[in-house]
Amino acid sequence: MASTAIPRLTAGAPMGGPTRMVHITVNDVPFAIEVQDRTLLVHFLRDTLGMTGTHIGCDTTHCGACTVLLDDRPVKSCTVLAVQADGRKVRTVEGLESGGKLHPVQEGFTAEHGLQCGFCTPGMMMTSVALLAKNPNPTEDEIRHAISGNLCRCTGYMNIVKAIQHAAKASGGAK
Repeated sequence: MASTAIPRLTAGAPMGGPTRMVHITVNDVPFAIEVQDRTLLVHFLRDTLGMTGTHIGCDTTHCGACTVLLDDRPVKSCTVLAVQADGRKVRTVEGLESGGKLHPVQEGFTAEHGLQCGFCTPGMMMTSVALLAKNPNPTEDEIRHAISGNLCRCTGYMNIVKAIQHAAKASGGAK
């Protein structure tokens, strides 16, 4: 059996400051990377790993565009430090597709036109994945409550709700 080495990288430190080695699994790929103590998870994902699906919106947790799953729970990565993810599992929108097949949430957003400009979509999708893992058959009110921390400036949310309902049905949750 061939062994797979964990990539050891160093995140750039243009402004200096203390650093530490972190071990983070992102989309099922383990990384050992030296990061500045103050590096936000969103910047780690985008700038160090090149996973630009996680968007930077408000930097204050209000918009939810940067939502990722940290140990299967949705978090806003603009206010989580990369060092806080040490030893943990992160899943981004890039990790939803599997084996060339879209995740049911991605299929739902496509089929029900749950996106407009697409800026909020990755965060909405990650929040939706967490919701459906916890509640495979959510009501419309439960969906609206779950996505209430994610802002979309393009839609009235109706198609986003339909997309999540579509994903629930495709996953065997909604009847």
